[in-house]
Amino acid sequence: MTSNFFNNAFKLIALTFTSYFLIGCGGDEAKKQLKIPQVEIPVTEVLVQDVPLSKVFVGQVYGTKDIPIRSRVEGYLEGIHFKEGSRVKKGQLLYTVDPQTYAAEVTMLKSKLAEAEVTLIRASNDLDRIQPLAEQNAVSKSDLDAALAEKGAAESMVAAAKANLRMAQIELGYTTIESPINGIIGRTEAKVGEFVGRDPNPVILNTVSRIDSVNVRFFITENDYLKLARYAISREKNGGKKEARSNDEETDKLELIFSDNTVYAEKGHYDFLDRNVDANTGAMLIQATFPNTDGLIRPGQFAKVRSVIDIVPNGILVPQRAIMEFQGRYSVFVVDSQGKVTQKSVELGRTYKDYWLVRSGLKKGDKVVLEGLQKVHEGATIKFKVVKFESQYEG
Repeated sequence: MTSNFFNNAFKLIALTFTSYFLIGCGGDEAKKQLKIPQVEIPVTEVLVQDVPLSKVFVGQVYGTKDIPIRSRVEGYLEGIHFKEGSRVKKGQLLYTVDPQTYAAEVTMLKSKLAEAEVTLIRASNDLDRIQPLAEQNAVSKSDLDAALAEKGAAESMVAAAKANLRMAQIELGYTTIESPINGIIGRTEAKVGEFVGRDPNPVILNTVSRIDSVNVRFFITENDYLKLARYAISREKNGGKKEARSNDEETDKLELIFSDNTVYAEKGHYDFLDRNVDANTGAMLIQATFPNTDGLIRPGQFAKVRSVIDIVPNGILVPQRAIMEFQGRYSVFVVDSQGKVTQKSVELGRTYKDYWLVRSGLKKGDKVVLEGLQKVHEGATIKFKVVKFESQYEG
């Protein structure tokens, strides 16, 4: 049995060596049968286009209108007629202040007006009697002058009484405080029974904010302002070109980024730029406006605004996944039309979406290895297929 085992093993070894000998001696058919098919490596052509450079600024949200609610008269707060944090309409009653003192003042001034009107009637009657007699020289001229003066004085007293009454009625009207705009109202700063209208009690009772659109205010440095200004000037110069106008419509839109790093669906625009740079901080105030139709954004929120501050014309973009990094140096595998691989060093700028902006090292028309970087090396000849890079930021 042991002898048979060794005999079979020897035959197997001899057969194996014979196969290798036949292959080595020109067995072309055997070579073809054992050859592993070459895998196609995906490559993509670098993208060349105008690249907008953006920057993120930290800002704070304000209502389009933030109207403080004050009591214009002094008195005890008698009623609160709204729900805190709710939406209110223009003219809706918000607060009432005790009106008794002001109502009494109106009543008193009405009586004074009536008294002044009675005096005017008396003076008018006296003048009506004296004037015909004066024309007949039945009374002296001094009596006529006195009657005229009394009537004029009575008319002035009536006018003054009407003005005082009107002022008192206005103050009485101030005891009811209404919303000046449609908006959302916050927490009340005073409670029923408090004396309001002067310090130390709350001077501002509440604030009503219009939030169908919101303002975001943020500061930019002087260098960023210069970039923005030059960018705006270049847009104006190219304003007559159709391509420039369509590009501006896209790059002028601002993005709002919330504290949880989500991006607001609606785009905003610049509202105003402050007139000067602060000499102490070297910063300038900018305000942007964003629509807020669903009411998601509230005044007081902190948010980041992403804005385009410059355009790189004919920038070369390479997918981030195609870039290799080793000890702080970056490179890509470039494939020529014959499939030969060359490793090229590149100088990178900023990221744009899921691309790198390449400052130097590549040119228009270059094709770079997109996937399977571990399967290629410098000087290798590969089988490749050109594919279009599908950016996750594009529809």
